[in-house]
Order: sequence, then structure tokens, then C-alpha cells
Amino acid sequence: MNPLPPGSTIGFLGGGQLARMLAMAATSMGYRTVFLEPDPNAPAREVSQHIQAPYTDEAALAKLAELADVVTLEFENVPDGALNFLESRVPVYPQAQAFRVSRNRILEKQTLVDAGLQVAPYRVIRSETDLEGALAEMGGKAILKTAELGYDGKGQARVSSDQEALEAFRQFRVDCVLESFVPFVREISVQIARAPSGYAGLSGIVENVHHQGILKRSIFPARVSEKVVNTAREFAVKLAEHLNLVGLLTLELFVLEDDSVLVNEIAPRVHNSGHLTMNGGGISQFEAQIRAVTDLPQWDFEPFMACSMVNILGWEKIEPEWDALTGIQGAHLHLYGKANRPGRKIGHLNIAHYDPNVVWGSTKIAEMLLFGDVSP
Repeated sequence: MNPLPPGSTIGFLGGGQLARMLAMAATSMGYRTVFLEPDPNAPAREVSQHIQAPYTDEAALAKLAELADVVTLEFENVPDGALNFLESRVPVYPQAQAFRVSRNRILEKQTLVDAGLQVAPYRVIRSETDLEGALAEMGGKAILKTAELGYDGKGQARVSSDQEALEAFRQFRVDCVLESFVPFVREISVQIARAPSGYAGLSGIVENVHHQGILKRSIFPARVSEKVVNTAREFAVKLAEHLNLVGLLTLELFVLEDDSVLVNEIAPRVHNSGHLTMNGGGISQFEAQIRAVTDLPQWDFEPFMACSMVNILGWEKIEPEWDALTGIQGAHLHLYGKANRPGRKIGHLNIAHYDPNVVWGSTKIAEMLLFGDVSP
């Protein structure tokens, strides 16, 4: 593939906030954009041409393939049939196999192990008999996760007895993975963008804090050792090469007390934890994915400045104090054009400054304003 010149069209499957920010990055680089999404109120509609149709609509898929010079995705759960249909007509990056791996935890775990990466002990649970002795094998505490369609804490249950595990499996009623509970000291993420030419760029290491399964805050640089940084980057390169990835890949990782690193899960796309790259200086994760799928030169996209991201969730009664948030030193507000709904991701606040102490201080103020507390 030759580099795609400005004036070409990039297509997207999905029209949520990630597609919106990808389209904004592509537009600034001189590309046209179009996306396929069934939701008439999709956030990307304000910045890109919208083909409103189900992902299974072959006429709509054919139109996307006709308009686009290359297609990329903003989320994993696209039907295989849609990906296969598009791949026969237009380049699609990342390739369908990467999405098959990431959306099925059983396949994901096996792929990670095959690539030589470390994961928490686990057992595949397809029936109640598979649970026999499984929890004891996991050390008595574990998390039962549905093999598919789990995100932001959905499709998961913490279990510490055989009865709890059985009840959770009966509630899910689908194939699951039982993962040993990991006593991590940090959650981090790393990203890699890789072009058809094979050239790749790596992100910085970002530290993440979750609340009730939803990302609350990310901050760069992560408070980890150089050993952990090198291991995370090594994992990203190994997995991208194993998948023969074209596009962008995010790895979510656990750091243990002894500085060992385990892979929690992966996503072959831009990620919530990478939003802080939009204002940290250098290349954003969104530009990195666009560069990868258009085969432009790749550079590392570690932010030049210390930076953080705090998610903005929908509210029940009291709307956020927008003037107070935008008045925080180093703050940059990003809203997605989504209707308010309690707990829904409707935007994020990035904070960037050359002084890490300013970033930490401003991040604490943002967390207090948005959540009423501060993460450690």
C-alpha cells in the first residue's frame, strides 16, 4: 500500500465519540470522512458524513466501500459478516482477525499466551461442570467474565465461593472465563500504531484508575519503574507482530508488587486512556491510528508534557460546573455531543502542563468537582 494522500476518504464503522475524534483528526490532515452507524444521533454526525443503517445492511456497506479508500473501526462488536463484506471490496484496518480476538475473552487469552505474554491464571467455563474445582485453582478469589460483550465492568462478577460462582454463571448463561483475582498495585496501558509497511510507533505508559468498572482517571507519566515501561512496550510490539496488526492496538495491563506485568485485556482501536494525548503535545492517539491506516510515517506518540484525563459522566440532578472545570490550570474540555444520561460517558477533561505537580494538583481539583472525591 502506498501512503494515502490528502483528499482521500477514510471510512469508519461506528459513529460514537471515538469515531468523532478520529474524524476530527483525519479532517485536520486533509482527509474526507464517512461513517456507517445505525444511531441517528451518533456523536460523529456533527463532523462527518453519516450513512445511517444497520451494520448488516449490505447496500449501506457497499456504499461505504464505494466512498472510502480505506475503512477503520471505532469498536469491536461489529458482525463478522460486515467485516468480511467490506474486506472483499476495500482495505479494512485493523484486520477482522484482530477484532475477533479482542471481543472474545477465551480467544483473547489464548492469543496472548501464544504471543508469549503473561496473563492471570484462568479457566474457560462453558458448563457448570467446568466450575468444579476451578475457584480453588484460582486461589479462592476470582472474577467470572462473559466471553463476549463485556465492557466498562459489564458482564463481570467477583466470586469468592463455589456457590457465588455457580449463581453468577447461571445468571450469565453464556461461555465465560474465570480469572484469578490479581493483587495489582497499578493499572497501566500502552498503545502501538503499526502501518502496512511494518513501521510502528509506541505511546507513553499511562496510569489508570477505575471506579465501578468504568475508567475514572488516566495520568502520564505512570508511576512505574523503567523495568515496567520496557516490559509494557515489549508486550505491545510482540502482540502487534503476532497479529500482523495494521492500525492501533491498546493493551491494558496490571503491575504487581514485584514489578511483573500481566495483560488484562486488549482493544484494537483508540482507547479512553489515550484521550490525554490530544493535549499532551506531539501526536494524539487519533492521529496515530489515522497515520497507521493510511500508511504514513510512524513516530512514537508519547506526550511531550505531563498530562491527565478525567472522564465526565452523565449526571442525575446536578450538572457539572463547566466554568469551574474550564478555569482549572491546564484544562481542556472535550464534549461528545451526547444527550445526558446518568453514568454515560459524555466527555472528558484533559489537563496538560510542563510541570507534573501542576497536572497532579489540577487533576485533583477536577476529580473533586466531578466526583466529590480524589483518587490516590
